Amino acid sequence: QVQWVESGGGLVQPGGSLRLSCLASGFKLEYYTIGWFRQGPGQEREGIACINSGAPDTYYGDSVKGRFVISRDNAQNTAYLQMNNLKPDDTGVYYCAADCPPALVWGTGRRGAPDYEFWGQGTQVTVSS
Repeated sequence: QVQWVESGGGLVQPGGSLRLSCLASGFKLEYYTIGWFRQGPGQEREGIACINSGAPDTYYGDSVKGRFVISRDNAQNTAYLQMNNLKPDDTGVYYCAADCPPALVWGTGRRGAPDYEFWGQGTQVTVSS
């Protein structure tokens, strides 16, 4: 059974940093492209960063490019999101999925993953002074 357990969120001041983790179970992470998604207050859940299973190549949304770094440890079956220089607009619940929205790779197309069925509980990030 596919399961994700996201962790590492919390309350942080603007300009601070957090490192999120996403532990996968029920499948081998190394064979899949992995995405981090964010759902802000009153907003749709959208992809913000992806890492593929190959080179690995990484892709970022414009709102996080240059501040966030996605990585993976296949031996630990875990994906990570290092978030630096956090802003209040980064507030939201963060999720992992074995999906990468076309908008992150090609700049157009869907931004979320509405058909993905295996969402975890997410981890809350609040950026506030």
